[in-house]
Amino acid sequence: MTNEHADISALVDKNRLMEWMDSQNLEDGPIYDMRFLPGGTQNILLSLTRNNRIFVLRRPAAFPVQGSNKTMQREARILRALANTEVPHARLIAACADEKVMGVAFYIMEPVDGFNATNGLPPPHANDHGMRREMGFAFIDALKALSRVDYIAVGLGDFGKPDNFLLRQVSRWRRQLGDYQDFNGWPGPASLNGVDYVADYLSANCPDTFIPGILHGDYSIGNVMYCSESSKLKAIVDWELSTIGDPLVDLGHIVATWHNSGGPNLSVLRVEPWDGFPSAEELISRYKETGSHDLSNIDWYIVLACYRLAIIVEGTYARACAGDGSMKVGIMLHETAMLLMQRALHHIEKRNTF
Repeated sequence: MTNEHADISALVDKNRLMEWMDSQNLEDGPIYDMRFLPGGTQNILLSLTRNNRIFVLRRPAAFPVQGSNKTMQREARILRALANTEVPHARLIAACADEKVMGVAFYIMEPVDGFNATNGLPPPHANDHGMRREMGFAFIDALKALSRVDYIAVGLGDFGKPDNFLLRQVSRWRRQLGDYQDFNGWPGPASLNGVDYVADYLSANCPDTFIPGILHGDYSIGNVMYCSESSKLKAIVDWELSTIGDPLVDLGHIVATWHNSGGPNLSVLRVEPWDGFPSAEELISRYKETGSHDLSNIDWYIVLACYRLAIIVEGTYARACAGDGSMKVGIMLHETAMLLMQRALHHIEKRNTF
């Protein structure tokens, strides 16, 4: 038995899973061809087959962090809510909140036949400048589709707390950065040059109003799947940070992580070859066609995205400094956090010049 199979055996009790699948009328017979799928570090994706039908199971990591079960249930809920919308996503089949089945909450969805661009572009995408350009527009069009969903009508009226959402974002991430002080060996917030200045800027310039909507929370080129034969976007994935808030936060996140979008380029979320993809300005213009959101403060949202993402990845470095994780990965993400802060400062300067 290989280590991979041993790991899966520790994560999934096949007999209990089969009993639960029976209760959901999800085929019959034995489960076979169970294997890991790539995608994220906080949760696990497994492909499994039953009666010649392929399923994808998503569950928390082997050692779940606090709140993982709630996150699984929230992900399943939003996938269920998107079922009859134009938003490309993996179709939810069934969800299980009963921890007796697997020790954690989990859900099962349809497989997505596609690829992630950050793992490399296959032909014809790698050889077609025009196709890559359409991939970029498909990426922003999927976000536009999400912004059009009436979250109350699809049953997500209590999925988040939109009141004072933007102001709470600034204080929340500032507090999280302070919590990293508990990790011995972490050099502290001063290692992120300009972080206090950026936080003060965000607090002082926070938009007064916004139109609430569904927020993916981590909308980047690394969290979508493309069709293998065309520029079509097949699915938005990894909904673990989704909530109800200001949809422009997702647009800001795109620009914060987009290649050649102001300030130094990042070493993460890279796609090769890149030529052909639309510029950040073109993506903003495409999004503006929705006509429902005021983009006059878009630089503020970009700064917020840089600040927020920098603090998230800095957490991995802080834990590595304390001996809880790979220092190599930690240093790489610390460097990414510093680059994101430089991007934030760039957009503050850009805003102040007008």
